[in-house]
Amino acid sequence: MTWTLDLAHSKVGFAVRHLMVSKVRGQFNSFSAEVEVDPDNVANTKVRASIDASSIDTRNADRDNHLRSPDFFNVEEYPTLEFESSAFRSKGDGKIEVDGQLTIRGESHPITLTGEQQGPAANPFTGQRTVGFSLHGEIDRELYGLTWNQGLETGGVMVGKKVTIEIDAEAVEG
Repeated sequence: MTWTLDLAHSKVGFAVRHLMVSKVRGQFNSFSAEVEVDPDNVANTKVRASIDASSIDTRNADRDNHLRSPDFFNVEEYPTLEFESSAFRSKGDGKIEVDGQLTIRGESHPITLTGEQQGPAANPFTGQRTVGFSLHGEIDRELYGLTWNQGLETGGVMVGKKVTIEIDAEAVEG
């Protein structure tokens, strides 16, 4: 059954090492997904998501503009990031793994996301069943052509290669 992504209760975010000492966190403010959920059998769940690359938000306008540039996402040529699941697996007690293909800048690579499925639960305001997913994974950004970096005087680089993906999504039946 097709469920509708509840954008007001969903987030697509990320974290990446900055200056080798801390992490910068950000999110994409515009995204959509086609979700097929079988809340009784997670293996029958499917997701196809599209993220508007220009909607990146790290709470720093200069950095966001740099991330939109050809040095990183090149949003003029590659306006979206795409994800399509290939398998959902239950690991027991609500824990799940999701395999799929992530496409950034025209480069597609497999990724496994791990986390939880919550619900379904009845929404007391609408009566509709709602299911939630909290997922995370990690990618090497350079595999996707996101190779810009700058060396530091003290050694290391300005931007880490590993990026943690953080997804919290809520979908409504019908």
